[in-house]
Amino acid sequence: MNVTSHDVARLAGVSQATVSRALSDHPKVSDKTKRRVREAAAQLGYVPSEAGRALSSGRSRRVGLLVTDLDNQFYSQLIPPAHRELDRLGYQLMLQTETGEDDTLAERLVANGLAAVILATSTLESATPIRLRDRSVPFVYFNRTGSLVDADATVVDPAPGYEDAVDRAVALGHHRIAAILGPENTSTGRSRESALRHALDRHDMDLPSSLVRRGGYDTETGDRAMTDLLALPTPPTAVFAANDVVAIGALNAASRAGLTPPRDVSIIGFDDLPSAAWDIVQLSTIAYDLNAMMRETARLITARLEGETDTFETVSFPTRFVDRSTLGPPADPGG
Repeated sequence: MNVTSHDVARLAGVSQATVSRALSDHPKVSDKTKRRVREAAAQLGYVPSEAGRALSSGRSRRVGLLVTDLDNQFYSQLIPPAHRELDRLGYQLMLQTETGEDDTLAERLVANGLAAVILATSTLESATPIRLRDRSVPFVYFNRTGSLVDADATVVDPAPGYEDAVDRAVALGHHRIAAILGPENTSTGRSRESALRHALDRHDMDLPSSLVRRGGYDTETGDRAMTDLLALPTPPTAVFAANDVVAIGALNAASRAGLTPPRDVSIIGFDDLPSAAWDIVQLSTIAYDLNAMMRETARLITARLEGETDTFETVSFPTRFVDRSTLGPPADPGG
């Protein structure tokens, strides 16, 4: 038999409305009454439903995390720190997946009773931020920014990591460097491309279009692009991938072609996912504190919900190069 707030009210000797207010820590309920209600709830094993709290308070405490591909290792790494930090702050994480139906996405998020949304997939031209703003649903950009609507954001500064990685690659003798870049319609893709080009420019090197491939942040992009680059008359000796997931695809293509990094070709990733450090992978990559970044994202959105700020804040996280086993000198000393 399910225990209800009526049962708690009866045992505590208060009204059902007082039970709801006491359990939501309403300031107009005395500490003595709150204690009595909580003791009654604990005795009966009563746990208030999120829906009930939403009805009594006028809003839920659900925060949605919007991702695209649950098979993508990057998104799976976001869930634990988001859950832990939101739970610590008294909120509930609700995982939401994007289907690409931008016209109805905001309506679906609102219909799910979310108090706020963490946007981890938004493109620069996405209408979802506009629709969330128009429906007064707070949101924060994670690992990106938007061009149409201002909001709180957490971003990565790719410049330090790329500078160190390019310095190392050039010192090893690489001169024919290629890149598998991310989508041009994301702030992340643009900032990483700009930082890589700037790092190369410091060595009077460029990134010719013949050595550039673009695509999504997935293994298929890395595999397809690497296969194409290796088929060039003069293949690159080093390849910078848009992220670790893309780099894994590139490693797979190199292996299929009978090549062994870094002896035959060097590959550098971005994100430093746990799999990058696996013994079988040992991917040289660009790292930043992903857990701290998600914790900060949770702080920003809950501060917005609690009315603690009325200005938008963008928090940037630095990067560093992690040199493992997929970057080495080119087989041809001429690079």
